[in-house]
Amino acid sequence: MKLWTGRFKKAIDKKTDDYNSSLPFDIRLYNEDIEGSVAHAGMLAKQGIISEKDLNDIISGLSKIKEELKDPKYASDEAEDVHSLVEGMLTEMIGDAGKRLHTARSRNDQVALDLKLNLRKEANEVRDLLTSLVAAIVKTAKENTDTVMSGYTHLQKAQPVTFAHHVMAYAQMFKRDITRIDDCIERMSECPLGAGALASTTHPIDRFETAKALGFKAPMANSMDAVSDRDYVIELTSCFSIIMMHLSRFSEEIILWCSGEFRYIELDDGFSTGSSIMPQKKNPDIAELCRGKTGRVYGDLMALLTVMKGIPLAYNKDMQEDKESVFDAVDTVKMSLSVFTDMFATMKVNKEEMRKKAADGFINATDCADYLAKKGVPFRDAYRAVGELVRYSIDNGKNLESLTIEEYKGFSPVFEEDIYDAISLERCVNGRRVYGGPAGEAVAIQIEEMEKFLGSING
Repeated sequence: MKLWTGRFKKAIDKKTDDYNSSLPFDIRLYNEDIEGSVAHAGMLAKQGIISEKDLNDIISGLSKIKEELKDPKYASDEAEDVHSLVEGMLTEMIGDAGKRLHTARSRNDQVALDLKLNLRKEANEVRDLLTSLVAAIVKTAKENTDTVMSGYTHLQKAQPVTFAHHVMAYAQMFKRDITRIDDCIERMSECPLGAGALASTTHPIDRFETAKALGFKAPMANSMDAVSDRDYVIELTSCFSIIMMHLSRFSEEIILWCSGEFRYIELDDGFSTGSSIMPQKKNPDIAELCRGKTGRVYGDLMALLTVMKGIPLAYNKDMQEDKESVFDAVDTVKMSLSVFTDMFATMKVNKEEMRKKAADGFINATDCADYLAKKGVPFRDAYRAVGELVRYSIDNGKNLESLTIEEYKGFSPVFEEDIYDAISLERCVNGRRVYGGPAGEAVAIQIEEMEKFLGSING
């Protein structure tokens, strides 16, 4: 029987009932629904609204129901939603005491509470997965502080860096993601329970008591906002979208790096797939899927924004559509982070191939121009001279390291034998010792600071 049947003369149409039901997806909130119900019942008893016997019966019944609902068969129950399911099971089990549980409560504040409790937990799990990924990146960086590779702009070889410096850029991105999740969790610290349908209740409830029992800092200050707020859902999904964007960028690099044209890395067999027709293939499907699933999470965010954009206060049934989108985003980002971390941690870095490829492409041209500038040549004149050197080298099948000193002097008399030391790739990298640069000592500082950050959030 529906909780709201008293007003109606006839039963709901079957198609309407199916269309209206949210149980197939909100069944995953049963733990939070029971947790919130226990706190609500405890407060009702403390306030003298229900008896101690009713409280004991309710808590005992909810404990048994929590075990029963582990069975997935309940997802197909005829109840309208998880709240109706739990209340119906409780009433059948303990009688009138179960009917008293809903005193001073609406499904509007109930679902707002359940979803916030659930997403607070999921946000912390995503935060832990991000922490694991950053730790894996730091480990790889520590092993590759001297692995010289080409840095790119416009996907063209630009300047020499190290593999450690390159991957630590992603560690910084994921660090920001962790802090964004922390900010989002902070804004989930107010409790909607006790707001009722929209205008609270005439019962003498204590909203501060239930907020404290459920781990919130305080109750939400406005009852209408409490039941109609889904900012935290949108904000969290926005955080997930940024995480997926970072994973997608990283995935794109991994896809390039493991190609035959680059051969910078090799993915472990456990995180690659093959072809049904081409026996030589080893495909980076995990990275490609991660890149593709980013669009899926973006879609979840757009769906949530669109659902909420025109809803007047307070609760409207449109808001039922929030759960499928945010649950999909949660599941997608958790799976993507988990498998990406394992893929990254097990890949092989081909240091020699990176160094070999770095030698081609004139990535030390800026250092060559800086050499002239340090000897008093105006930088723009130095820039032009080195540009002409590069064109000459290309035309003659050479690189800057293989030019003779006579060839150098043909473009500027300032060049001396020490130019070869100045354009050494290792010298080019380790000369960039400024904070945040690619020199070994600068990257060591990045790594040390990141390890301190990981220690602070794990401690």
